[in-house]
Amino acid sequence: MEATIQMIFLLGYASYDQMYKLSDHIREAAHCIMVCRTAVLGGHTQACPDGHYKRHWYNSCKHRMCPLCAFTQIERWLAKQKARILNTDHYHVIFTISDKLHELWRLNTKVMTQILFKTATETLFQLLEDEKYLGARPGIIASLHTWCKTIALHPHLHCLITGGGLVAKKWIKVSKNYLLPFQVVRNKFRGKFIAHIRKALRNGELILPDGMHPQQLENLLNKLGRKKWNVHLKETYSHGNGVLIYLARYLRGGPISNKRIFSIKDGKVTFNYGREKVELMTLPVCEFIGRYLQHVPISNSIRVRSYGLYHHSHKEELALCRQLLGQPPIEEPEFLDWQTLCGQQGEKHPECCPVCGKRLIVLGVIPGQKRSKDPSPSHLQDKILSLAA
Repeated sequence: MEATIQMIFLLGYASYDQMYKLSDHIREAAHCIMVCRTAVLGGHTQACPDGHYKRHWYNSCKHRMCPLCAFTQIERWLAKQKARILNTDHYHVIFTISDKLHELWRLNTKVMTQILFKTATETLFQLLEDEKYLGARPGIIASLHTWCKTIALHPHLHCLITGGGLVAKKWIKVSKNYLLPFQVVRNKFRGKFIAHIRKALRNGELILPDGMHPQQLENLLNKLGRKKWNVHLKETYSHGNGVLIYLARYLRGGPISNKRIFSIKDGKVTFNYGREKVELMTLPVCEFIGRYLQHVPISNSIRVRSYGLYHHSHKEELALCRQLLGQPPIEEPEFLDWQTLCGQQGEKHPECCPVCGKRLIVLGVIPGQKRSKDPSPSHLQDKILSLAA
């Protein structure tokens, strides 16, 4: 049996759906993962003009949680960001919330996400615009990640920050070998985050976990205010491209790629969660699906945001910074289609005959399947498996 995210969902999602009441955006994500590049979505038939080769090419779902659809979208975003990033040192800062707040996050994902973005950027701007540290306005690209290596919930924010900033039409570079003092950043972030949660609680914006009263949350926040929060200020990068590539890797495609799936056997999934070495974890299929789906973002939510010099409203300031740093004006990259991207990766052109190399021609269109009146996941799973047989 092929070990892929799609196959895991085909085997276990029907059971998982019966166990839990799922929101529409989560059910839509699961549906897209299961039908991607199958006959359900339709496609077209291609063949070599000399008759050497013929294939069916099925359409992609293009959902941002689908691991089959991530590559092209990621490369397009990366090309756009590389074209506009400043040619200067950058820093990588990671803000992580306490695991004691994870249940609050699950129940209030939208509000907690806003608080995390707001708190982290407020912390950075207040400190960096202070003459004690930099005294200038930097550029920031912030990306929300919600998982750890085992795809369990672990909300944290990655921030790419320019090693300098603009003030009075002058570029000021970070003079020390670090961006900001670690303890100052950690304590300010912690204080601001707790204050924003309290404000949301007073405004009635939070849903509390079952059995928790407002005073209990207040007590928890008081306790967390005395703990050391996890804020990581990483080393200087001579350019921001390395961090951009890291951020791009997690923009689309879900919390785990197909290449990390080791096996699917006896109703269990084994996957690699190690980085430096192989470390395997085995979970029941339904638990794996649950971990995966908890990271599906709410519809129309934005997981990557730009601030300061990198914000779209500061184009003139960014252009001035490029001039001060000896960079030419921004040139928007050409739109990247998937054929061009495959060529850039050194692969054989996907639309050429593997025998003679001639370009394949389209013989006909494969119509997509209409959504069944039976919306049950088991009906969909049986349908896809029968089409693949």
